[in-house]
Amino acid sequence: MECPFQIINWNAHFAYRSAKGLPMNERILISGASIAGLTLAHWLARHGFTPTVVERAPAPRSGGNGVDVRDNAVEVVERMGIMPRVRELATDVQGMKFVDAADRAVARIDTQDPASVEIMRGDLAALLHEVTDVEILFGDSITGMEQDDDGVTVTFEHAPARRFDLVVGADGMHSNVRRLAFGPEERFVQFKDHYFAFADTDASLGEDRWVTMFNTPGKMTGLYRSGNHAQAKAYFIFRSAQLEYDHRDVGAHKRLVSEVFGDDSSWRTRELLDAALADPDFYFDALAQVRMGSWSNGRVALVGDAAWCASPASGAGAELALVGAYRLAGELAAAGGDHRVAFARYDAVHRPLVDKKQQIGANVRLMVPRTEGGRCLRDTVARLPLMKAIGAVERRVQARNARPLPEYTPAR
Repeated sequence: MECPFQIINWNAHFAYRSAKGLPMNERILISGASIAGLTLAHWLARHGFTPTVVERAPAPRSGGNGVDVRDNAVEVVERMGIMPRVRELATDVQGMKFVDAADRAVARIDTQDPASVEIMRGDLAALLHEVTDVEILFGDSITGMEQDDDGVTVTFEHAPARRFDLVVGADGMHSNVRRLAFGPEERFVQFKDHYFAFADTDASLGEDRWVTMFNTPGKMTGLYRSGNHAQAKAYFIFRSAQLEYDHRDVGAHKRLVSEVFGDDSSWRTRELLDAALADPDFYFDALAQVRMGSWSNGRVALVGDAAWCASPASGAGAELALVGAYRLAGELAAAGGDHRVAFARYDAVHRPLVDKKQQIGANVRLMVPRTEGGRCLRDTVARLPLMKAIGAVERRVQARNARPLPEYTPAR
C-alpha cells in the first residue's frame, strides 16, 4: 500500500539543513489567523521556516474591538515595517467618561498615552495579513493530531491530512489545539465572575473620541466612539455566576444578554441593546483567563489567548500576542529549530510579562462596581486630578522596568 507521507531520513535531513544554515523543524502549522497567529507566521517565515496557517473563518476577520499596541509590542510592529500604517489607523480615543441616567458626565479619565497606539483589532489583523506571505487555509480547522518522534500528523475538517514538524495553537481562549494536545478547556480557563458582549451601534449616540460608561450595580452599558471610524461599538458587561451555553451559538448569546439588560430603560441601554442584537457579528463571551503550567507539549505549543488569555479587562491582549509570537519565532530561530530548547526558553522569557498583565482586579472594579456605593466611590476617585498623574507615573515606571526586546537575526 502506498504511504501517504513522504519518507525522509531525518538525521540526514537535519544535517543537510544545519550545513546550509537552515533551521530544522521548518514545516510549522499555526491554527488561527488573528494577531498572534499572523505575527508568528510572519517572523517564522523571516527566520527561514515554512509556516502554514489554518483559520476556521472563511476569510480574514474584520470585526473586533479596540486593542492597544504598547511597550515592546511597538518595537515588534516597527520591526515588521507597519507602525506608520498602525498610526494612520489609530482609533484616536481620548479616554473614558462615566455618566448618570440623564447622560451627564460625572467623571472622566484621560487614557491617552503618547507611547502607545490603539487600533481596531480587525484593522491590525488586516495589516499583519498584508505583510505575511504564507499559505493560509481559510474555512478549515484541525480535527486531530498524532505526535511521534519525527513530527505531527494533522487531520482537518476539509483538507487532506498533512505532516508537519511542529504545531502551534493561536486559536483563542477556546483553543481547539489546546483541547487536543493538553486536555479539556475547564482545566485551564478560569472564570472571572463576569460576562461581556459587544457589537456595532449608531455612532451618533456617543461622544466623539470617548468611551462612555453607564453603571448600575453589577452591570455596565458602554459606548465606544472612535475618532477615526464611522462605526461605534456598544458594550455590555454583567456580573454573574457561571452560565452553561455553547460559545459558538450567537442566538443563545443574544438571548442571555437580552435577559440581563432587556428590562433596563435607563440611560441609552435600550437603544444600544436593540442595535447590538441586530448586528450579525454580535460577540459574547465570559470574562476569563487561561492559566497553564506549560505552553508546550512535545511538538505542540500555544501562543496568544490560547496560552495565557488575560481577559479584555487587562487591556493587554494585543501586546501579549505580538510580543509572545515574536519571541516564540525568535527562540525557534535561535535554537536552530530545536523545539525542546526553544519552547522552554520562550516560556521562561515571556511568562513574567504574562503574569503581570493577568493582574486585573482593579480594572474590573473600575468598569463594573458591584454596588451603588462602589460606583459612587469610583466616580469620586476618577474625578481627582491625581488620577492622571498616577497614570503618567505608572507608565514611566513600566517603561523604565521594561525588559529589552531581543534582536533575533533572520536566517535570510
